[in-house]
Amino acid sequence: MFSVSATDAPPEIVTRATVAADRAGPEITRRGRLVGLDGIRGLAALYVVVNHIFLRAFPGYPADIAPFWASGFRYGRFAVVVFIVLSGFSLSVGPARAGWHLGGIRKFAHRRAWRILPPYWAALGFSLLMTWFVLAQPGWPVPTAKSVAVNGLLVQDVLAAPSPNRAFWSIAIEAQLYLIFPLLILAVRRFGVCAMVALVAAPVLALGIRGATGDRAATQLLTQYTPDLAVLFAIGVAAAGILTTTERRRARPWHWYGLALAVPALALIAWRGPVWSIDNLFWLDLAFGPAIGCLLAAVATGRPRPLVGLLGSRPLRRLGSFSYSLYLTHAPIVIAVYYGLMVGRVPQGVPMFLVLCAVVLPLTVLFARLFAELFELPFQRRRGWGAIRDALHLPVHPQNLGRSACTAR
Repeated sequence: MFSVSATDAPPEIVTRATVAADRAGPEITRRGRLVGLDGIRGLAALYVVVNHIFLRAFPGYPADIAPFWASGFRYGRFAVVVFIVLSGFSLSVGPARAGWHLGGIRKFAHRRAWRILPPYWAALGFSLLMTWFVLAQPGWPVPTAKSVAVNGLLVQDVLAAPSPNRAFWSIAIEAQLYLIFPLLILAVRRFGVCAMVALVAAPVLALGIRGATGDRAATQLLTQYTPDLAVLFAIGVAAAGILTTTERRRARPWHWYGLALAVPALALIAWRGPVWSIDNLFWLDLAFGPAIGCLLAAVATGRPRPLVGLLGSRPLRRLGSFSYSLYLTHAPIVIAVYYGLMVGRVPQGVPMFLVLCAVVLPLTVLFARLFAELFELPFQRRRGWGAIRDALHLPVHPQNLGRSACTAR
């Protein structure tokens, strides 16, 4: 969900990616990093925070009791749609530029674990401490030892356990999507991007149709495992092909394609209302996926330039650099501020929404920035424990000298 850039690729891919980046145009920096993706990631994470504020300020979800100008913050799931498509896209930048070669499953698994797990486990510890010793949300079961094991192993969508942080559900799915990513890259290399997406979408659509006809088993699978997110991930992988396609295809108005695909889904939400929309998130996710894929293709080709310039602005780039930490840590803070400070003091509705935004948004962003400095950014900048130890100027035990040398190589 929060993969970084082409620089996440193996060294041999990064070298070729950087050369290609120098020739590709102003939408790509010298490091091979696509301009605008961090901005999208940061805005999506911020939207999730506002969504959780909205849910506290306007109780009765998914009933529509909010004013028109605020009702759009009800759909936090759609930020996850953006994250998943963006994740598939970001992870595929390096392989796409290297002829759809991954560069080794073991290296890929190590990079993903190194990038995702340390901040996630730190956020799990933070969430447990907040729940056990600060404030747990009333009505939620208190996390147990089983919660620690289930969430620590990223199987919270498979095994039921009291959750210390409801935002963690998507991280488990993201980790499971990493398991199929090498297969998706292989399918693209063998059959092409369209066939790869079709291979993923066919069983998911079949399951969705069964669920729509009233099949309880299918409905349970759809609710528990959200397989539609696998299709979104595959769409993101396919969209990364824009980086190596012909100039004629790159020049197409992908942003207008994305808007044209999004408008029918938005119109349907406006027509049927929030209750129907929340009940049909499976189909709405699939409707928005291609639109997000087209948006990423547009941004990757530098169009429209005003939008790319905005997404690539320094504030949004900075926000995107620690968006993973923001996503991981904001929920316990929202709960503590709302139930500990605001309930009974601020009227529900618009006053509560505005006050919570004024207090919680800067608080969660500041905390996430500090959290990222300790638990996220060091693992982006350093590719092994040896590098982190050297950066911290920690002593090396003689027995580990040989191992450290191997790690450095």
